[in-house]
Amino acid sequence: MSINSKETIRLILTECRTIAVVGLSSDPSRPSNSVSGYMRRNGYRVIAVNPNETAVFGEKAYPNLFTVPARIDLVDIFRRSDEAGKAVDEAIAVGAKAVWLQEGVIDATPAQRAFDAGLLVVMDRCWLKEHIRNR
Repeated sequence: MSINSKETIRLILTECRTIAVVGLSSDPSRPSNSVSGYMRRNGYRVIAVNPNETAVFGEKAYPNLFTVPARIDLVDIFRRSDEAGKAVDEAIAVGAKAVWLQEGVIDATPAQRAFDAGLLVVMDRCWLKEHIRNR
């Protein structure tokens, strides 16, 4: 498998049920909120990771991946491209199975680091669009 392969996307969508969303906003007009709401409505557990939030969707938000008390399957990154590397490194450190850099989030170096560490990796794709496409 490779970064962005159809098999990688399929595995993430079917096997990664607990998703830490880095950059998740409580503002319903933000893409991170609407995509995460869609994930929740489709049976995924969504955990907010954002130091500027205390709660999102009525659940506690965490300042970073190290403080999340649950096992994380997927780290979905809604941050600027130049900040994605920090979230990727945290995902590797906490033992996540996969990282997903959302549409417009492009940084090949940390994506390759995650892939080399054995994580499934998707970059510059929208989780919601891929979920609809793969239904």
